[in-house]
Amino acid sequence: MNVVLAEYLPILFFLVIAGAVAGLCIGGSWVVARQKPDVEKSAPYECGFDAFDDARGKFEVRYYLVAILFIIFDLEVAFLFPWAVSLGKIGLYGFWSMILFLAVLTVGFIYEWRKGALEWE
Repeated sequence: MNVVLAEYLPILFFLVIAGAVAGLCIGGSWVVARQKPDVEKSAPYECGFDAFDDARGKFEVRYYLVAILFIIFDLEVAFLFPWAVSLGKIGLYGFWSMILFLAVLTVGFIYEWRKGALEWE
């Protein structure tokens, strides 16, 4: 049992050192920085201006649509990185399959652009 616990000792050392560094950073900033909050520092802040409405207000559907489109296209483009790394191994079939994937992605992007989903009014 002691042999198994000895294998976890480096992880324990890492956690102790990480906690010590984090504590030193937070403690150092508290000691060095000025601790004199004024009215401006204590005021609610969001996007550079005071809140003027209820926090539970409704957003436009366009906001969600743009967010979903960004996630979709961002995740699809993430497939390009492993493809680029393994391009030498996958050969011509892998190349043309990715070209087909990019063509479908481009058609989807053009469709969304034509429908006006990317326009912000």
